[in-house]
Amino acid sequence: MVGSALVRKLNAEGYRNIVVRDSKEFDLRNQQAVNTFFDAEKPEYVFLAAAKVGGIHANNTFPAEFLYDNLMIETNIIHASYMHKVKKLLFLGSSCIYPKFAKQPIKEEYLLDGYLEPTNEAYAIAKITGIELCKFYRRQYGCDFISAMPTNLYGPGDNFNLEISHVMPALIRKIYVAKVSGEKEVVMWGTGTPRREFMHVDDLAAACYHLMEKYSAELHVNMGTGEDIEIGELAKLIKEIVGFEGEIVNDLTKPDGTPRKLLDVSLLNSIGFEHKIELKEGIQAVYSWAIENRVL
Repeated sequence: MVGSALVRKLNAEGYRNIVVRDSKEFDLRNQQAVNTFFDAEKPEYVFLAAAKVGGIHANNTFPAEFLYDNLMIETNIIHASYMHKVKKLLFLGSSCIYPKFAKQPIKEEYLLDGYLEPTNEAYAIAKITGIELCKFYRRQYGCDFISAMPTNLYGPGDNFNLEISHVMPALIRKIYVAKVSGEKEVVMWGTGTPRREFMHVDDLAAACYHLMEKYSAELHVNMGTGEDIEIGELAKLIKEIVGFEGEIVNDLTKPDGTPRKLLDVSLLNSIGFEHKIELKEGIQAVYSWAIENRVL
């Protein structure tokens, strides 16, 4: 999802010498494969969006894979970028790696200021390592490596598989299936009271491009909208967009995760970037995309 959005943005800006790879073409966890790629392609700028990602269920079920895969991907690419003298690299972290009970809104300096959310601890440790790698390669070797901390993302190309999807696509799929099946209710995990911030992936891609042009420092940059919504209210909004007339019921045996994750985006704004796509507009667009592409 993120990689495709970055390519769309770069194409829109007139770039045609874009080199991309996905996991089907070679394994980013394989150091030799990564080095062979850098030897052959000699990239000048790197957007490191590759990661093993998933929602609460996936993180809880496969913590070893989330830690190992993400550590290998980021260490291989960051080190290869240093060895091959890449001009600039942008590494993407995630807002879920901040402390579980971080003060709100979350400022960049709150990283490592408290205990992590247990349900995604493995993923968080890996992503924190990537951010620290960029910082220390910059400090020790003078590499122009920067990091960004995206909030929850959604958009075209999202994963609607209920076993591994995040909350937004999971709710869209559940509510859509309930509508077409004539069901009277949709079960939602937890209490519905946690608050989450959502950013359309095209806004994220525009923000990444902006940082690559305008930003060069050790401190990672929060990327978000500065606005959040209760998960229960999000479900009602999706219900309205999909046209489902049944009820949303809560499964209180399932975990809520972190109570709130709202990013302080004042640093991003000070660099000259603000989001453009509002939540309702963005959900309508991704729902239409999902219907058109038959991924629901």
